[in-house]
Amino acid sequence: MKIAALTMVYRDYWALSRWYAHHGTQIGFENLFVVAHGADPKIAEICPKASIITIPRDSLDNFDRVRATLLNGIHSGLAALYDWVLRTDADELICFDPDLYASLSDAISANAESPVLTALGFELVAQAGEPELNDGPVFATRRQLAFSGHYSKAVASRRAMDFSLHGVRVAPRRLDSFPFNMPRGLLLAHLKYANAAALADATQVRMQVANGEGSGLPGAGWQEAEADATRFLADFEAKPVLPWDKAEAKAYATLSVKPARLENRNLVKTRALKLPYRTELPERFSAQG
Repeated sequence: MKIAALTMVYRDYWALSRWYAHHGTQIGFENLFVVAHGADPKIAEICPKASIITIPRDSLDNFDRVRATLLNGIHSGLAALYDWVLRTDADELICFDPDLYASLSDAISANAESPVLTALGFELVAQAGEPELNDGPVFATRRQLAFSGHYSKAVASRRAMDFSLHGVRVAPRRLDSFPFNMPRGLLLAHLKYANAAALADATQVRMQVANGEGSGLPGAGWQEAEADATRFLADFEAKPVLPWDKAEAKAYATLSVKPARLENRNLVKTRALKLPYRTELPERFSAQG
């Protein structure tokens, strides 16, 4: 089975380094495709074996719409060459439970009957007293997390599909019947809060973009990124801690069913629910990330 992985990035170097290392180890570095939003030689240094596509950064008007159109087009082309295409932001890693699958490829092939796979998502959060990050897998030193409906996203498809707003756009006649599959043990780690230094850099970039000149720029989450991060971290600390087995089972039972089917957008996606607990990733994941 041939699997490609696609992302788009502007700076965010630490997260990109983990995206490259993690997915390259799982599916082969030659199968990674990185869209660079503006010329940046450092991206080739971080991702030496990936295919890098550089696009202009001379306008940020209608940022999200233009980005989605571009990535959907590249995704469609890759789907003609590969059996599956994985697609995430540069600060997101598709991972798997080693108790259920031998590899990421194994997790995909075990669920290959579905046109689209959605992963159970979580926010990985750095905590005081944890070891310094190094060049090794993130999960070796960062394991505190909170499951998230918002980050339980469509992450893979076996044919050309339009990904949008963390879900998938379908034909109107298929909105009610399109299969929604969140395989048990297929996970999406969001790394935004896993590295305090990288978070500070990314926060400044987001605020500069969202508060710049232009139309259709990102909204309040980017305009007030610093305050948004402070609120998130306070909420995270206040959540009770559950054992992994209990937390994962509760999150999966809640988010793997009853997807949102949005008539106004012809979109199928996970419900963006906030879950009132957090947990710790088991040690068996420590080779990933």
